[in-house]
Amino acid sequence: MKRLFVFLGMLLTTFGTQAQHLEKGLLWKISGKEIKQPSYLFGTVHITCNAIIDENVVSALNATRQLYLEVDMDDPALPSKMMSGILMKDGNKISAMASAEDYALLDTFLTEKLSMPLALADRFKPALLSMMLTNVVLDCQPQSYEQELMQVAKANNEEIYGLESIADQMAVFDEIPYDKQLEELIKMAKGNLAKEKEDFIKLLEVYNSKDLNKIMKLVKEQDSEITGNEDIMLNDRNKKWVPEIIAAAKNTPTFFAVGAAHLGGENGVIVLLRKQGYTVEAVSN
Repeated sequence: MKRLFVFLGMLLTTFGTQAQHLEKGLLWKISGKEIKQPSYLFGTVHITCNAIIDENVVSALNATRQLYLEVDMDDPALPSKMMSGILMKDGNKISAMASAEDYALLDTFLTEKLSMPLALADRFKPALLSMMLTNVVLDCQPQSYEQELMQVAKANNEEIYGLESIADQMAVFDEIPYDKQLEELIKMAKGNLAKEKEDFIKLLEVYNSKDLNKIMKLVKEQDSEITGNEDIMLNDRNKKWVPEIIAAAKNTPTFFAVGAAHLGGENGVIVLLRKQGYTVEAVSN
């Protein structure tokens, strides 16, 4: 199940064309227009060493009546739905795309790191294999903010929903050419995850600063074909989510939790909601 969370993982006021500079904060209150009771928006990092949520986040959860994550991670059918989207389309295989040398390298690498010979993952989207390696990068037992939030929601007998389906989330990785995904995976294997460990330490450091501007700067500095693809990984999804967020918040006080990189920037959820006339303000956290 932990690998599932890694997958989903893996998977961070001016309305002009200038980059949006937002005050510090990971927890934001949404109000105004047709919203009778406030809803809340929280930026997470999907996998971390310490996912303890603070009092303000718990208070916001207690003040709302339902929880929305990127996908409904409480859906018992989620693992089977995920498996239907994990494979490359059109019968593509890593063995047909990689050189014999690179295939051997990946086979040894995945067997060592994931106890998964490449033959078992030959049709997997390479980007998803890269995300599965996230828990190997951590020098700790992986924890998930989403899991912590779900525990509170369940204790409050609240329903849990998703802003997108797992099929939508998996389809994102069909928009990035498979050969580019494979290049990234081979690069990880050749570097034995050294750069990924360094990048993850930097990510957690920036996340803990609660500075969305720094998080967006880090996103823009990514040299990865996958995580650095801002439109596919962030902007396009943000635009689809905002109508869902507005509709849910109008009807019921709701706690929304998505990756923190989705919050900041001119195409981030906060600015997109403000452009629709809603008040979105940071809560001390």
